[in-house]
Amino acid sequence: MSPKSRRGLGKGLGALIPSGGSSPGLRKVHIDAIVPNPHQPRSTFDQEALEELAASIREVGLIQPLIVQEIPAEDPTQPPRYQLITGERRWRAARLAGLEQVDVILKEATPQELLELALIENIQRADLNPLEEAAAYQQLAEEFGLTQERIAERVGRSRASVANTMRLLRLPQKIKDALLANQITEGHARALLMLDDPKEQLEAFAQVLEKGLSVRQTEELVRRRRARQAPKAAPPRQRTRSPETEALEREFREALGTKVDLYRSRKGGRLVIHFYSEEELQALYDRLVGDQ
Repeated sequence: MSPKSRRGLGKGLGALIPSGGSSPGLRKVHIDAIVPNPHQPRSTFDQEALEELAASIREVGLIQPLIVQEIPAEDPTQPPRYQLITGERRWRAARLAGLEQVDVILKEATPQELLELALIENIQRADLNPLEEAAAYQQLAEEFGLTQERIAERVGRSRASVANTMRLLRLPQKIKDALLANQITEGHARALLMLDDPKEQLEAFAQVLEKGLSVRQTEELVRRRRARQAPKAAPPRQRTRSPETEALEREFREALGTKVDLYRSRKGGRLVIHFYSEEELQALYDRLVGDQ
């Protein structure tokens, strides 16, 4: 995602978890006593980046403690075990570095909090790919009943940003695979979502790859395809309009990628913007309002 979309994350992890050595829950535990967070939204970890972090940990140690919760023991005679809440990347790198013990901070967390905290950590560090982020939002919605507004509040995003990311899950698998492989960007994927028919999306996607289109060029390709699909309107009433009004209307139409009617009078006028689906309405909203 662009730097712009990563700003303004509201509550950081520091507002949700204790920090540093001042916490009464700080302790050292054996690294093998820790198991991953089952609600971790991140499914892939770059091995080269892990090796680099492991090398740093060998030099200076693990500076930031892991956040864990204790797993209730079935056998009280066995040593305690812990489940990661945040810090899986650091835990993996610490194992690569050969550490036997690591500093942890104990915290109790519900399954929903496990997902939220892991999601917030990954978003703040830009560690999630767009589809992992979308899947995490979807899980918060389906498993825990959170609305898009509530999800947006929890992760410090706008509702529109959350909705746009979740819509990526509707794309055909071939396009999602290309997004994961960095063959296209999230901007390309969002542009393709403006086409309602998966077949149309795949045809446009093929042109994007074949011609190496930019995001802006992809948006223009989609606009042309939508213009061909738009229902034919009844013949418009004859209007006597100035060349200036005609030019303004044409510029609005080209900028917004949809039909626009401009009516002017002595006391003002009105600008009518047409849309033909909820997706196109959302695209217009994003273009005109964005994350304001």
